[in-house]
Amino acid sequence: MNGKKNMLNLGLPKGSLQESTLRLFKKAGYHVTVSSRSYYPVFDDTEITSMLIRAQEMARYVEDGVLDCGLTGKDWILEQNADVIEVAELNYAKEGFRPVRWVVAVPNDSKIKSVKDLNGKRIATELVGYTKRYLKSKGVKAEVDFSWGATEVKPPFLADAIVELTETGSSLRANNLRIVETLTESTTRFIANKKAWQDKFKRQKMENLAMLLKGALAAEEKVGLKMNVPEKSFKKVMSLLSAMHSPTVSQLSDRGWYAVDVVIDERTVRDIIPKLKSAGASGIVEYQLNKVIP
Repeated sequence: MNGKKNMLNLGLPKGSLQESTLRLFKKAGYHVTVSSRSYYPVFDDTEITSMLIRAQEMARYVEDGVLDCGLTGKDWILEQNADVIEVAELNYAKEGFRPVRWVVAVPNDSKIKSVKDLNGKRIATELVGYTKRYLKSKGVKAEVDFSWGATEVKPPFLADAIVELTETGSSLRANNLRIVETLTESTTRFIANKKAWQDKFKRQKMENLAMLLKGALAAEEKVGLKMNVPEKSFKKVMSLLSAMHSPTVSQLSDRGWYAVDVVIDERTVRDIIPKLKSAGASGIVEYQLNKVIP
């Protein structure tokens, strides 16, 4: 990586998080070009160099200072037992905005009902280190094997149970597996090398990056609403919006009319727009947001 002083070396997760991460950076205002043959994405910010690294390895390279910072899951920080600075939690995954879970799963007809029942059993997982420490903390002795992939097909012949990552549980159900217990939940983290965090330029750059990424994520679940409100309907409309942050209100050139602008949760829009309309609001416009910075 580039050793230039005023340069931030950033690790981007290759694999399942790659596309959602690049989308998030774009929304945060960074144009990132990724060539299919290169592991070195190019930023339109000349003070950032980047490299695609598997999320499973990211924390180790950040801890060792090969990278100044990077994005990876909390699960892989725990797996690596990495000593890094967690700059920000970014609650997004491959498909949505909920945390992912590492769960113990067994075939539907298995007699295993709890983690205690794993004593003496064979478990397949990618999360070997953390699983071993978790079982030890529960007083359970089991054989934990590293799985190179397709972990869901291992039981019952190649393993008695698996510890697997899931967002919705649908893949597990499709493979006739049931969840016994959740070992840990994980969200994406923006992490930094401890030495790089002490560098004034790099720290400022990382803090700015984190702020913009968090702002882009916050905007994912919100929309803006603009509307015109006559004076006679003003109180009623404002009472509908009162549960949200204070709307921006300005007087229109037409006497007795107000322009109202508010940012709200997207999931509430379909319920509130008809209510606003019947309360007297007109010219209602919904618009998308790129970033919401508190």
